[in-house]
Amino acid sequence: MAANEFTAYHGYSLFTKTVIDSALKKVVNCKKGGGKTMRMSNLYMPTLRETPAEAEIPSHKLLLRAGMIRQLVSGVYSYLPLGYRVIRKIENIVREEMDRAGAQELLMSAIQPRELWEQTGRWQDFGPEMFRLKDRHEREFCLGPTHEEYFTNIIKGEVKSYKQLPLNLYQIQTKYRDEKRPRFGLMRSREFIMKDAYSFDIDEEGMKKSYDIMWKAYDQVFTRLKLKYKVVLGDSGTMGGNVSHEFMAMSEVGEGVIAYCEHCDYAATDEKAGVVYKIDDNQEELPIEKVYTPGVTTIEALKEFFNVEASKFAKSLVYNAGGKPVIVVIPGDRELNETKLCNYLGIAEHELEMADEGLIIDITGGNKGFTGPMNLKREVKLLIDSRITMMKNMVIGANETDHHIKNVNYGRDFSGEVVEDLLLVREGDTCPQCGEVLKMDKGIEVGNIFQLGTKYSASLNATFLDENGKERPFVMGCYGIGVSRSMMAIVEQYHDENGIIWPLVVAPYHVIVTVVNVKNQEQLELGEKIYEELNALGIEVLLDDRNERAGVKFNDRDLIGIPIRITVGKRANESIVEYSTRKDGEKKEINVDEIIPLIKEEFQKENINF
Repeated sequence: MAANEFTAYHGYSLFTKTVIDSALKKVVNCKKGGGKTMRMSNLYMPTLRETPAEAEIPSHKLLLRAGMIRQLVSGVYSYLPLGYRVIRKIENIVREEMDRAGAQELLMSAIQPRELWEQTGRWQDFGPEMFRLKDRHEREFCLGPTHEEYFTNIIKGEVKSYKQLPLNLYQIQTKYRDEKRPRFGLMRSREFIMKDAYSFDIDEEGMKKSYDIMWKAYDQVFTRLKLKYKVVLGDSGTMGGNVSHEFMAMSEVGEGVIAYCEHCDYAATDEKAGVVYKIDDNQEELPIEKVYTPGVTTIEALKEFFNVEASKFAKSLVYNAGGKPVIVVIPGDRELNETKLCNYLGIAEHELEMADEGLIIDITGGNKGFTGPMNLKREVKLLIDSRITMMKNMVIGANETDHHIKNVNYGRDFSGEVVEDLLLVREGDTCPQCGEVLKMDKGIEVGNIFQLGTKYSASLNATFLDENGKERPFVMGCYGIGVSRSMMAIVEQYHDENGIIWPLVVAPYHVIVTVVNVKNQEQLELGEKIYEELNALGIEVLLDDRNERAGVKFNDRDLIGIPIRITVGKRANESIVEYSTRKDGEKKEINVDEIIPLIKEEFQKENINF
């Protein structure tokens, strides 16, 4: 069909009456405009040719270069028009699945009073990550890092009967955490967009049902976002509760490390994963012997000095834990899991730090590197990983500079407070569920769900009357999705050396129409007609009508990652355009009346209604 053969239909320039009739039946709110179209000559899209020095990972580099985000200060970002369109699409998918699961949306303040947090003990527990402020009357507040207290308080006294339960409330809102080292763009920032939901149930059985419903809703959200993810056992941390799971988007740059088994469904974060460490040591206990070891302070050096494996050493680590010294003893070939240690001690992670040289000398009498569990100079909490109790004839520090002791045995030579598992999992460990070998991978935490129980309702005295008229605390669950984190996770999984490759479902626009030479009237007119037609069909379309060189336009097009590309060039007078997708890049020349069927095909590939 030649350019001059377009026909007018109800005021719009359309390819064929048959195509438009079919499409208009399926598209809602397809009026001209309405945010579905944009001319790049008017678009605020400050792309960058060079990568900013502070950007370290692909998503950070590309979101900055594509003009989708801008940093205000470290860890604080603005979302520019293209980036904010992606954020809104992610939010809408989250809303649809939360609403479908029976949750109700509300919006709460980011400012929360100290009194609420004092009641649950978290004003201090949350530590330096909490932004704290005072009003003109010296009353203390925080910028909400999370909203457990606030949500519990808002239903307290309002939901009075079991007949009003179960209840699930959620919001999409900005959260604030004063990260010690903001890094990797939107992965670890000080201000971020999050969906948080809270379920309130009569009993634990009801809470578990709500938990399962949210799990399924999260599966739907991340599947629709086209993320490759794993669901893993997580550590509840300061959130509380006994059970939690994390939804991890797989990525080499992810800060989260997961252990998983390919032979069963076991998967857990490295903070949570249980360590199976078998010891079958039936040696006869030998007499202890102090050995002069000048300057030998590391496990590697000790291995060489004693000519034995690292598993024969007991490693003693000295910490300042919540202001009190503690010594932790673990096998010499393993690493301590500090999260497990904090959980056992009941302290927040910011309260744990390695002891300095002065404290070590004060406790042991020897320099760092010669610490052991025997002959301590003062009373101190001594925690023993359970595997130490099974080891025979170990080598330990003598608590005397330049000396170690060999043939040491637990029970005979020293004792302490035995903890079942304080070790950090590693690749090749035994799966605690089926006994096969564990593998390790990295991921970005994009969602988490917690079974909170009555931690917050009991502390805040939030109760209801059960069917017997008895007052009981709500049994709660908590469910979070990182909206801004999900955007960066998508970019991490969908990009190449030229830019972002947005999945159609979250792309800022579905289609970009590039007019190669806007000074050529035939090219410009055809580009405009295609642009108007796609808009009439409810397709989100970006028209590159800038007076720029073709190379600039094509580079920007690759960088911002619009999924479907139509190039109007020298064959415009024949109604021939170039069609390609950002994903595969294969270019083909087509007649304009082939555009709609091809776009429809792309929508069908991603299971999106056209």
